[in-house]
Amino acid sequence: CLGFDILCSALVAMLSASLAVLFFPRQWSLYSGSKSTQELPRRLLNSQELSLYDGEVGSKGIYLAILGQVFDVHNGIKHYGPGGAYHFMAGKDASLAFITGDFTESGLTDDVSSLSPLQVVALFDWLLFYQRTYQTVGLVIGRFYSKSGTPTKFLLHVESLLAKGQQLKAKTEGEMLRFPACNSEWSSARGGRVWCSTKSGGVERSWTGVPRKLFHAGASGSRCVCVEDPSAAKENPNLQEYDGCSTHAVSCSLVE
Repeated sequence: CLGFDILCSALVAMLSASLAVLFFPRQWSLYSGSKSTQELPRRLLNSQELSLYDGEVGSKGIYLAILGQVFDVHNGIKHYGPGGAYHFMAGKDASLAFITGDFTESGLTDDVSSLSPLQVVALFDWLLFYQRTYQTVGLVIGRFYSKSGTPTKFLLHVESLLAKGQQLKAKTEGEMLRFPACNSEWSSARGGRVWCSTKSGGVERSWTGVPRKLFHAGASGSRCVCVEDPSAAKENPNLQEYDGCSTHAVSCSLVE
C-alpha cells in the first residue's frame, strides 16, 4: 500500500466489495460488464491549472489526479494539505507513484508506460478508491484526455493493459486456489523446511497436500506450492519434487 497507512484499510475494504466502476466521464463497464446510465458533469483542466490546486497559501483548493481524472481531496486536507504525508501528490497527476512508491520529482509523473498489465490493474484499483471516497471534479488535458475531453490513444492502450491484467489476475487467482503456496521456515541451526497444512498461502481448504516446486515457462525460478494429489502431480511437467523428500511427505527439509 506504498506506506499509505491511512488509505490501506479503506483500500482493502474497497477491494473486497463489488468492482463495478463508473470511469468518468464515459459510460464504462470493464469491471462489472454492465453500463451505468449516469453521466457526470465534466470540467477540463490543463496541468498548469491543476497545479493551482496544491493546497498552498493562495491556492484555489486541493485537487489531485490519477489516470487523468481529477478529484477534490479537500476533505482529506490533513493528508494532502501542506505538511500532510501525501501533500506531494496535490496539484498534479502522479499516477505512476501509486504503484512504484517513487515520490521523487521524476517519480511523481503520469507516465505509466512502464507498468505491467497486473500493475495497471492495481492502479485502477486506486482510481476506484478515489472515485468512492472523493468528489470527481473533471479531467486533465494531456496524456490521458484530449482538449475536447475524449480519451487519447495512450489511455486506450492503458485500458487494453487493464483488460489483459484482469485476465492474468483471474488466471493467477485460479492457480493459487489449485496450487496454494506452502509454508516455509529457515534457521541457521536446522536449515530450511517447507510443509503443507490445511491453511497455507492464504487458502483454507479441506486437504493438506504435499510440497512441490512449481515452474513457469520463461521464469528463472520456482515457487513452493501444495499439491492435493501427488500421483497426478507426476503428470504435470511444471511440478517437481524436492530433493531428498518422499513423494507423499507433507514436510520437506531443503537440501543445499
